[in-house]
Amino acid sequence: MITIRIHLDDQRLDLLRDDELLHSYTISSALNGPGEEQDSGCTPRGRHRICRKIGAQAPLNAVFVGREPTGEIYSPELAQNNPDRDWVLTRILWLDGLEPGHNQGGDRDSRGRFIYIHGTPDTEPMGEPRSHGCIRMRSDDLLELFERVEEGTVVDIIG
Repeated sequence: MITIRIHLDDQRLDLLRDDELLHSYTISSALNGPGEEQDSGCTPRGRHRICRKIGAQAPLNAVFVGREPTGEIYSPELAQNNPDRDWVLTRILWLDGLEPGHNQGGDRDSRGRFIYIHGTPDTEPMGEPRSHGCIRMRSDDLLELFERVEEGTVVDIIG
């Protein structure tokens, strides 16, 4: 069985099959650190699952807003014209918390907080916390991961 384990302390996402490491990717989690509360800007910990895979037919660096492609392709010019945008690019793996009271339900609900694994511009640093709560990846890495996981894949976030 394929699973994902995200290590916040190491800023790393591991793709596993039956606990055997298949691949390791550098990520960027929340600048505010780990936490489960609504509006905290933190990355929620615990057991999750991928509830939706979004963007399967979108081109590399397609821009998403509200989980919908905008028709734009990320470029330095687009970034310059939209300096305050939090870029969600290429694909989205939407996470659903599986632990009631911890990351599921109420003001601690990962799905309701719109926590994703998503692509980010190549200019954004990896390996250091910089996001608003989501897990950011390089678009090329995300494309590879997207093809190897299914809706329902378990995602453990540790740290």
